[in-house]
Amino acid sequence: RGLLRAVPPFSRALLWAGLRDLVTPAGTDPDESAHAFARRRFGPEVAEVAVDSLCRGVFAGDSRSLSVRSCFPALFQAERRRGSVLLGMALGAGEGTPRGPDSGLARRARAERWSQWSLRGGMETLARGLVAFLSPRGVELRCHAPLCHLCHRSGRWQLTLPDGTVTADHVVSALPAAALAKALPAEAEPLAQELRRIPAASVAVVNLQYEGVTLPVTGFGHLVPSSEDPALLGIVYDSVAFPQHDGAGTPSVRLTVMLGGAWFQQSFGDPAAVAPELLLRRAQAAVRDHLGLGGTPARSIVRVQQDCIPQYTLGHWQRVERISRFLKEQELPLSLIGASYTGVSVNDCIASAKAAVGRLLGSPS
Repeated sequence: RGLLRAVPPFSRALLWAGLRDLVTPAGTDPDESAHAFARRRFGPEVAEVAVDSLCRGVFAGDSRSLSVRSCFPALFQAERRRGSVLLGMALGAGEGTPRGPDSGLARRARAERWSQWSLRGGMETLARGLVAFLSPRGVELRCHAPLCHLCHRSGRWQLTLPDGTVTADHVVSALPAAALAKALPAEAEPLAQELRRIPAASVAVVNLQYEGVTLPVTGFGHLVPSSEDPALLGIVYDSVAFPQHDGAGTPSVRLTVMLGGAWFQQSFGDPAAVAPELLLRRAQAAVRDHLGLGGTPARSIVRVQQDCIPQYTLGHWQRVERISRFLKEQELPLSLIGASYTGVSVNDCIASAKAAVGRLLGSPS
């Protein structure tokens, strides 16, 4: 309904934003902030409400700092390919575009139009499943053993751990960029410098469970633009998105409130020192103000995830290219995967790991 008539918070029908995209010439800069890109193609309201909120929900980041080329490559390439984001997305990349190996689960997700997914026992099921698969196949797992130092000598790596050392022909690192930078040897300082230039945002995740109440709205949840409340990123309606995770007993409503992100320091101070009680009060106030759920939750969990989401700021694609070039020129047997480089979602991390293994084995990713 917002396409043909104005629906708050937009003052005009979104049709006008779409028409603007169709007549606006394609950009020529090699990179652009997500906010500037959206403003140029769709107008200021789409940039300041929709894209601002989207960046906060996906990256817990500021759309004015994040790179559209790295954070939303499909939108960037659509404009470059067709001169319009809408046309580029509608017409696709053309015939013959490689998509890589498919799987039954991926085909099912497309056929059923999944918008999100989870696991019956929660996301930790993924890690437990990996352990259950690898352990009986002779893979040695060192848990709770942070990497202290990496050293490359005579074609082999030596990994220093708190309880000893491990040698390896090739290292596949899923560490956050900054953590890997701390462990690298002095001769890899150019690589460490690039890794340190990839910042990360901290997020307070507050899980709330209310009993004997009804959620006044439905859907996955809602995001909050920074102009409305910088500290509050959004609220996920867990009971609506994944009712399978509701426990037995009294009917309840489960919510996840996300706080901070790029605004954590200005809103709450040091992520390492903030009082959980402060975050809990702030989350309860958000639920009360936005959803009308007052009272005290039956259960609550407060966690501060420090430096948990990498921030792909302007020029990130160039940093990734320089990192790849250094590894190739120095012939370092080191593969970088995880959220710091080509995507922050679980799906992206799985894809980057598959691609790295494919390159090691000399097969398609």
